[in-house]
Amino acid sequence: MSARRVIHVRAGRLAVCRFSPDEPPPAWVLHREARFWSITRTPGELSVVCAEDDLPPSVTAREGGWRALELHGPIPFEITGLLASIVTPLAEARVPVFALSTFDTDWVLVKERDLERAAVALSGSFEIVESVGS
Repeated sequence: MSARRVIHVRAGRLAVCRFSPDEPPPAWVLHREARFWSITRTPGELSVVCAEDDLPPSVTAREGGWRALELHGPIPFEITGLLASIVTPLAEARVPVFALSTFDTDWVLVKERDLERAAVALSGSFEIVESVGS
């Protein structure tokens, strides 16, 4: 039997922001001290996920209060159903999510107010580790 996969609960609150699809990526998010950010452009929008503390007051299309759950990686591209194994129990526990993927792993953001409920929902299948720092 294989060991349970690990999910790291990362410190710090994140925000998800929406910009017009023709706007350039915001320079304020791209600083050396930033520990987490993600920028995604689609034909319909430019989305930025970043630390709440990095947001200037001028950003009005934002949703704050997110916490990051990082699936310990790297995860081979051939693995199937892993993200579903996270979001399905969260959906059953009525925990809204915002999912991100990187080359090495998957990240699921949950609202800080739902963090305890999310950890309980995932604890049957994953080892939940509270991480210090980023």
